[in-house]
This record gives sequence, C-alpha cells and structure tokens, in this order.
Amino acid sequence: MFSEAEAHLSAVCPQFAALIARIGPRVLPPDDGRSPYARLVRAIAHQQLNGRAAEIIFGRFLALFPDDDFPHPDHILAQSDETLRKVGFSFGKIAAIRDIAAKTLSGVVPDHAELATLSDEDAIARLVVLRGVGRWTVEMLLMNIGRPDILPVDDFGVREGYRILHGLEAQPKPKALAAIGLPWAPHRSTAAWYLWRAADEHKRIKP
Repeated sequence: MFSEAEAHLSAVCPQFAALIARIGPRVLPPDDGRSPYARLVRAIAHQQLNGRAAEIIFGRFLALFPDDDFPHPDHILAQSDETLRKVGFSFGKIAAIRDIAAKTLSGVVPDHAELATLSDEDAIARLVVLRGVGRWTVEMLLMNIGRPDILPVDDFGVREGYRILHGLEAQPKPKALAAIGLPWAPHRSTAAWYLWRAADEHKRIKP
C-alpha cells in the first residue's frame, strides 16, 4: 500500500507518479537504535571509502573495544593515535572521531531525546561545528532516524536521479533543486529516496 508521502509526490509530479508505480512503496531499513554519536562516528569512518573497505576498517576499530557494544567516548579518547592509525584511519579521521567523542561528552552532540526536540535546521547548525561533519552528513543522520522532510540537494545521486527522471542534459544545481523540491514538502525524504532509486535504475539499464 502506498503511503501519504507517495500519494502526495504522485499528485504533484507525473514523473514521480510513474516512478513510484514502477518501483513500488518506499522500503525503510529497520531502526538499529544507534545513537547520534555512534552514527556520526560511523559516518566519519566511512567517508571517502567504498562500502567493503569501510566495513573492514570499521570492524577493526570496533575490535579495539571488545567489552563495548559501541565504544564509549571516553574509551575512544583514551586510545593513542598510533593505535587508531593501525586500524586504517587517517590522521584527519582520527581528529574528527576524537572531536565527536569530546563534543559528545561536553553535550554538543545530543542524545536521541534531545535530538527529537531540535528542528532539522537547528540539528544541522548544531552538528556541522564538528570536525569532518558537513551538512550532508547531518542530513543523512536525520533521514536515517526518520525525519520526513529532508532533501539533500548536495547529494550527487539525488541530483542525478532528478536529471534522469526529467530527461535533462545536466543535473540541477543544489540551489535550483531546493526550489524545485518545495512542492514535495513535507515528504522530501521520500522524494530523495525515489530519486536515488531512479539513479540506481538508470545504472542497471544503461548499456
């Protein structure tokens, strides 16, 4: 059964209607319960790496903390740079992960309950002060915890999906896509999901 979001997108855009009919309902991953802190550390670990390489390195990192489901910020800060380098992290990633750990302890990084009280833009403004964390990283975090109206206009796949969906020669610029996407509110997270599916579908059928 299609959701309110899918019905809304289908009503405001014929191209979305056709895509949604073809792809089917949006599939949401199960909530794994990770804290904002854990999600941010994982995001930094995965930056600029393909999925398999990132998972191998991240697995080595978690293995440093066999007694923790996820390492406590204090435990990360207690590790030497040399130890963290051995798992495969660059010095830049080490600095970013240390900053996230320190700012979790100081209260800058909110827990689930506090994050729920922040608007999307307030959450973005609060978290982009972290080393290595930009707007896109926070947008992915917000989408992953179920925020319904996030449109990551800087995301290549989202812009590419729009280009494909509308048969354009070039991707829209981020500012232009933000304006284009206004009618998709308050379901822009679902719109982004379908634009990613459009880009994936094109990769599969491209000769």
